[in-house]
Amino acid sequence: MTKEKPGVDYKPNVRFMNQADKSQRSREQVLEAALQLFSTQGYRATSVREIAERAGVSTGNVYHHFPDKETIFRTLLDQYWAAIDNPDFPFNQALARGTFPDNLEDIGYASRDTVSRYRRHVTLIYVDVVEFEGSHIRKFYSEMAKRFSDFMADYHVAQARDLRLRPEVSPLSAVMLAGRFFLNYFAVEILFGVPNHFGKNTDEVVAEIADILRHGMLRHDHEARGGSGGTRPARETKP
Repeated sequence: MTKEKPGVDYKPNVRFMNQADKSQRSREQVLEAALQLFSTQGYRATSVREIAERAGVSTGNVYHHFPDKETIFRTLLDQYWAAIDNPDFPFNQALARGTFPDNLEDIGYASRDTVSRYRRHVTLIYVDVVEFEGSHIRKFYSEMAKRFSDFMADYHVAQARDLRLRPEVSPLSAVMLAGRFFLNYFAVEILFGVPNHFGKNTDEVVAEIADILRHGMLRHDHEARGGSGGTRPARETKP
């Protein structure tokens, strides 16, 4: 056993810890600056010098943390992918609560919270499609079904098959479809700045989308037959 020598300070190297903290802080500043610039003016229109100036660091400091600009872009997308896999992600929280599809309204509002909270990261997806032909997001979306499947298994979401969904409807497809409906709606509203583009307020749209997803948009046969006021009767089957 090594004995401590008298008069020698065995406390942690505070100077080294401070340097590590400063390095981490400057890295976060670079990422925050790049996120703001990439999401507002695009990738190619943003230079490393601009990122450094916005972050308040030297260009050399940027290259100390990242070998090139594209690595910064990928790192920002990775931040969003990691958030999506987190159980605390708004969409995941809503999906884990209640029973699908009874919680469709919750999923709708969680989609709004998701786009609002991560609007700059979501914008990078569009930047990647326009400027990189989707090369950075392709792998993530190709694996999306598996990630949803794993999450639903962990939180028993697939049990909804026995409760509400038709036997031939895949819970996985139903959940992913619901997510696409709501996320796309709020992407237009929040990212593109077009509120109420369905001609209705948010509460009405969420309720309507949820109703269409649950019950479809076509009349049931008995409703079509019993309709009035010029409603076309259901077509009879010929013998």
